[in-house]
Amino acid sequence: MPSPFPGMNPYFETADSWRDFHNNFLMTLQKILAEKLSERYFVKCEVRVVFHERSADERFSGIAIADAGILSDDHPRPGPTTATITAPVRLMLPAVEEERERWLEVIEGSTRRVVTVIELLSPSNKTNGRGREEYLAKRLQVLRSDSHFVEIDLRRGGLRPAPPELPVCDYCMLVSRREDRPAVGVWPVALRDELPVIPVPLLEPDSPIQVNLQELLNETYDRVRYERVIYRNPPEPPLSPEDEAWASGLIPAGRGPNAVSS
Repeated sequence: MPSPFPGMNPYFETADSWRDFHNNFLMTLQKILAEKLSERYFVKCEVRVVFHERSADERFSGIAIADAGILSDDHPRPGPTTATITAPVRLMLPAVEEERERWLEVIEGSTRRVVTVIELLSPSNKTNGRGREEYLAKRLQVLRSDSHFVEIDLRRGGLRPAPPELPVCDYCMLVSRREDRPAVGVWPVALRDELPVIPVPLLEPDSPIQVNLQELLNETYDRVRYERVIYRNPPEPPLSPEDEAWASGLIPAGRGPNAVSS
């Protein structure tokens, strides 16, 4: 059974669902592209590591902060030795969480040239901080290169990357063909709209691969059986009262936040 929503399913936009959806959506897209590409190309998944500082509540909750090299109060400390010098002040370093973000690249096999870069935006790309700065720098580098660029934003919250200044919308897709720059194609989408078909540009004389994002989302939803898990928490950011009432009416019976586990 496909996703019950006509377009993007907003229940993917939760902290406990997004990362898994992000990875599986790209895996499904990789499979679809591989099936449609000629032998001239192949498509690969790349990974970058982004570090996030934990919140103050997480930092001082008594949990061991191993990735920052700090011990919590319940962690055994080394015993005293004659070489130990006690500092007059003991402070806490920021605790850091590691996140792995994935994107796709269409590669020309004979030259290993990066033909097209495909990004599905993550929360770190749309939130002020190191993750966003690194993404914007990489985005600018691609837009100044000979590669095509496809950017898919299926999250309502946060700050969209710029330039260009995009129209007000819930979701947005951007396709930058290197031949057309500085002009770019933009597909603004509302919550209740079907996701569009967008082109993935290739090298001349090859025609772009047409990707139906709605079919892609539905295939991802079906393959992982997301109806079993994603409706336990409300979308983030919250929907308006009107959209919340509309969305609640589309959730499969017995799958909402108030459903009783059997």
